[in-house]
Amino acid sequence: MDKKFENWPLEHDLRDALNSWSHYLQDERDLAEKTLESYLRDIRQFLGFVHRKRDKEINLADLADLQARDFRQFLAFRREKGASDRSVARGLSALRMFFKFLERHYNFSNSELQLISSPKLAHSIPKPLPVEKALESLDATDLVRDVPQWINDRDVAVLLLLYGAGLRISEALNLLRAEAPIEGVEILEITGKGNRERRVPILPIISDAIATYISSCPFELEANEPLFRGEKGKKLSPRIIQLLMARLRQALQLPETATPHALRHSFATHLLGTGADLRQIQELLGHASLSTTQIYTEVDRDQLLRIYDAAHPRE
Repeated sequence: MDKKFENWPLEHDLRDALNSWSHYLQDERDLAEKTLESYLRDIRQFLGFVHRKRDKEINLADLADLQARDFRQFLAFRREKGASDRSVARGLSALRMFFKFLERHYNFSNSELQLISSPKLAHSIPKPLPVEKALESLDATDLVRDVPQWINDRDVAVLLLLYGAGLRISEALNLLRAEAPIEGVEILEITGKGNRERRVPILPIISDAIATYISSCPFELEANEPLFRGEKGKKLSPRIIQLLMARLRQALQLPETATPHALRHSFATHLLGTGADLRQIQELLGHASLSTTQIYTEVDRDQLLRIYDAAHPRE
C-alpha cells in the first residue's frame, strides 16, 4: 500500500485505483513532483467531502453513483473555504483526469461530471522585464550580496541560461557537467516538460560564463553529476536563485513579477520584439502548442501601445 493514501477513508478498490493513477502520473505522464502533489491534494479534498456526505469508507461504486449536484456542492464547499477560481479549476481538472483514468482501466462510468463547467479564469499574460532591466539584473548580481566569486560566477551563468537561452530554472539546474555547453558547443539539448526534447542555441556569452563558473568552482564536477552546486557542494536549489532575484528586485526597484521565470518570459518577448518567428520561439521554449506561445504576442502589443501613448505627438 502506498503510504500517500494510508490514512484516507477508502475501501481497497478505490485505494488501489488511486495508487495506480498516482504511478501513472509520475511514471508515464512524467509530472513534476509538486504538480503530482497538487493533484493528489485536490483529489483528497474531494474524497474527504464525499466521505463526510456518505459517512463511511468510500469505494468506486460510490464515485460512480455521484450526481451533478454532488459535484456542484463540492465546488461550492471549496469556495466557502476560500479557494480561488484558479484552485477550483485545477481541482476540477484533476478530478476529470482521475475519472477518465478509472473509465479506461476499471469497470467505471460516471457521465455526471461532464455536466460541470470550469470557472472562467481571468486572462493573464506573461510579465517580462524591459531589455535594459534584464541586462541590469545580470550585471548587478555581485552588488546585492557579499558572496565568494565562484558563487557569483555560478549565478550569472544560471541567469544567462534563463534569459539568454529561455530555459526554465529546473532545466538549468538539472544540467549535468557533461552537458555543459562550453568549448565550442553551440547547441544545448534539453528535455523539458512532458518529456519533450528541444535544441537550444547557446550564445558565446553564455558559454563563456559557464566556463568561468566551472574554472572557479571549488568542487570536483564529475561528468554525470549536477553542473551547478550549492555552497556545500550539493545540487543547487532553485530557492537560491529565487532569493537572488528577490534581492535584485529590491536593489533595482523591479516589480514583484521579476522572478527567475520572468527572465524566460523576457527571452521570448524580446525575441518576438526583434522580429523572431513565433514558430521558432515555440521550438526554443519547448511549448507543445503554438497557442501557448501566442500569448507573447499580447505582451508585445501591449508594449507597443505603451510606447505609442508615451511618444505620439497628439494634442
